[in-house]
Amino acid sequence: MKRPEPLPAPLGSVPFTFREAADAGVSRRRLKHPSLQVPSRGIRLPAEHVADVKLDARPLTLVTQFSAASHATAFVIWDFPGFLPGSGAPGIHISRPDTMAIPRRRGVIGHVGQFFADEITRVDGVLVTTRTRTWLDCARKMSIDELTVVADHLLRHPRPEFESRMEPYATPGELAEMLDRHKGTPGIRKARLALEQARIGADSAPETRLRLALCRSGLPEPELNVRTVLRAGVARQPDLAYPEHRVAVEYEGAVHSEAAQVIRDIAREEDYASSGWILVRISKRHMENDGRAAVVKVRAALARRGFQPN
Repeated sequence: MKRPEPLPAPLGSVPFTFREAADAGVSRRRLKHPSLQVPSRGIRLPAEHVADVKLDARPLTLVTQFSAASHATAFVIWDFPGFLPGSGAPGIHISRPDTMAIPRRRGVIGHVGQFFADEITRVDGVLVTTRTRTWLDCARKMSIDELTVVADHLLRHPRPEFESRMEPYATPGELAEMLDRHKGTPGIRKARLALEQARIGADSAPETRLRLALCRSGLPEPELNVRTVLRAGVARQPDLAYPEHRVAVEYEGAVHSEAAQVIRDIAREEDYASSGWILVRISKRHMENDGRAAVVKVRAALARRGFQPN
């Protein structure tokens, strides 16, 4: 078979619609060449494409009138932390207003619902439900704790020196308003409970899960990532802290195994010890079985400082 003529950029590496092909001067005969896959009607997919959920969702929203990527697809596009069952399953989730028919086409998991204008946005050319709307849409399938993980992610204040933003993704009031707008939505009760236990300050999903495990066990609620002066000229910002008892808790992920980080961790531990603080170091293995081992370590440190549960 004769080698097909190259497609114009960028159609040679991304899924595209017939309209985009026509605008780029691609002939109908070229669109029928077997080197192009047909993921859904009106869409072609080059063999050399790189799998990417945003790229895969974009043409589907273009050929489906008044639609946007939503649910698990939006969850992945926004790179949310937290566990959403089925988020890695095949298929693109597409939503449109409930005044229209549910989207039905190959490769699409269709939804309909009530949408306000500010609940749809555009990300790299893809129409997608906003972060707050996506949080609510995913509530039906997520646990309360995992919804809290996402809520903490949305509420946390960024660190401008490390991030390209100055404001949180959402405020508690904005999440509450989203729930008030869509009373009766499946999963909304879980979302309300998650918002009640969400806090501003957690820097990661493990920190949120650790906080929830500590509070659920009857331990006092810790401060989250608050800059703390240990002694004159020495300050630290522990992941979780009990200043009254001078106990700091740090969750240590994989990055803490790197040589440079190990050196920093030793210096950090020396700062706490020389200032009369107890540093409790928590890793992934301590978080198994709902964080039981982590709770035991933190409870023991607090007990050494005289803490007695009510």
